[in-house]
Amino acid sequence: MKIQEPISVNHYARLDNMHTLIIAEAGVNHNGDFELAKKLISAAAKAGADYVKFQTFKADKIVSKSAKKAAYQVRNINDGDDSQYAMLKKLEMPEEWHSKLIQFANELGIQFLSTGFDHESVDFLDELGSFLFKIPSGEITNKPYLKYIAGKGKPVIISTGMANLEEIKAALDVLIENGVPKEEITVLHCNTEYPTPMEDVNLLAMITIKNALGVKVGYSDHTQGIEVPIASVALGATVIEKHFTLDRNLPGPDHKASLEPDELKAMVQAIRNIEKAVSGLGIKEPSPSEQKNITVARKSIVAAIPIKKGEMLTEENITVKRPGNGISPMQWNEVVGKNAIKDFEPDELIEV
Repeated sequence: MKIQEPISVNHYARLDNMHTLIIAEAGVNHNGDFELAKKLISAAAKAGADYVKFQTFKADKIVSKSAKKAAYQVRNINDGDDSQYAMLKKLEMPEEWHSKLIQFANELGIQFLSTGFDHESVDFLDELGSFLFKIPSGEITNKPYLKYIAGKGKPVIISTGMANLEEIKAALDVLIENGVPKEEITVLHCNTEYPTPMEDVNLLAMITIKNALGVKVGYSDHTQGIEVPIASVALGATVIEKHFTLDRNLPGPDHKASLEPDELKAMVQAIRNIEKAVSGLGIKEPSPSEQKNITVARKSIVAAIPIKKGEMLTEENITVKRPGNGISPMQWNEVVGKNAIKDFEPDELIEV
């Protein structure tokens, strides 16, 4: 089973500046269990995400046997073993899973993605029909890997955790020089601490990346909660990537910094609401829904006391009250001093 083409050609950016691509990052939260992987796909589909993404790698290809776990991995797994190789070996996703998971995702109406961490895995995903490649933060300085992915001629989403602006530009240069058009690259602001402290999010850096490098931007989130991804959409993110799990108490390096299914669904719904809220043209004028409230909420010039025909209208015998279907109080100075054209009862709309 090959990966289906996405419904939209512009699959990795907002449609008509409205639709944010939401990637539910299952990553390695399958814990080496095929049925758990299927349940993750089901949860992502129910939440309304656009894509469910896993990670495809061979531990032998990406890490030496002497490499140590990151501090957060030691803390989150707490199994007394600090070997990164041993951890990743257990979390490899077998090749034979892929076609079955792709078929399952297609049946549920959600697109399947996976990040290939090594050349062999990139080739495998390409053969499966991957329509874009996601570059993880740790590979942003891996020039041979960047060139290899660029050679596939597919759109690219690249995370930028741990990187500075110069490193991001250097990675973009490699991708562009090797065949990826700039308009087909989306750069995700990211922080790779799991979970990311709020004070380290630095969300405005996403805007800096966009303005300085002239690229589409998004946000890959490792904070606890859903506030920051929602805020990033308000600031212009076109892609959101967020880790999720069935249960944060499951063993593994990423579960504790992941959303549970109900939270993922809430994030997706909130983002869809924010898309609507920021979809206007920026012209300040009454919206269609509030037009009917103008006469209800605004005021008109009315008689404060009984006024006889011919009597002068003064600041003592007229006042301002709702509704707003009469003469606007902004014309107060034009009304004061005129003579009443008829008798007016208290609260009656003044006519001149």
